[in-house]
Amino acid sequence: MPRNTAPADIELPFSAKYDAGHSEAYHDKHRSGLRRRLSNQRDLQLARSALALAGEPQWVLDLPCGAGRFWEVLGEKPDRQIIAADNSAAMLEVARQHCPSTLAGRVRLMHTSAFSIDLPDRSVDNVFCMRLLHHIGDSEHRLAILREFHRVVRDTVILSLWVDGNYLSWRRRRQEAQRQRQGKDGYQNRLVLPRATAEAEFKAAGFGIIKHLDFLPLHSMWRVYVLRRA
Repeated sequence: MPRNTAPADIELPFSAKYDAGHSEAYHDKHRSGLRRRLSNQRDLQLARSALALAGEPQWVLDLPCGAGRFWEVLGEKPDRQIIAADNSAAMLEVARQHCPSTLAGRVRLMHTSAFSIDLPDRSVDNVFCMRLLHHIGDSEHRLAILREFHRVVRDTVILSLWVDGNYLSWRRRRQEAQRQRQGKDGYQNRLVLPRATAEAEFKAAGFGIIKHLDFLPLHSMWRVYVLRRA
């Protein structure tokens, strides 16, 4: 597949907030409070299951890696090498500071954009993309990212997003309708995507679906897809 022709300098509105202070707060938030700790454990469980479905890939691109929340799960396979990439230099620095010493030799940090990944074609076994696509409201932007994943990966992609067909997406749709009636129709940086739309975009970018995993079936919006490069 040809290299993604989307402009490399695409900057989405939510990206600018990740300065040093916000990045450190992002690292801390999943470890604060019982509800968030339990939610984090479920996220890690889903990631572990998705990696197994993907065949326990050896070379993984973690993009966006954020503050390194999934590194310990990624590092559970002793010979796995992790390329940890993010668009935010501040987030990468926070991740570096908190990286477990047992993983330091297997994690390579890379400052890059998901729209133009600074890697050669088919250079990794897996792209591990958690907590990004629910921020991307424009279909062309999502497709640009997916096509870039297709370019750099040899085998599988693991990604998460918000989908419809559950209680929380129904409640959010009602809340958004109310916001619009009240004249509060401002920019939204978290979006629910119809499952049919998401799956059609995966196919258009050159991926087939191995399986999906739901955070809490019929209740939560979070879904993890395991895709294979067609």
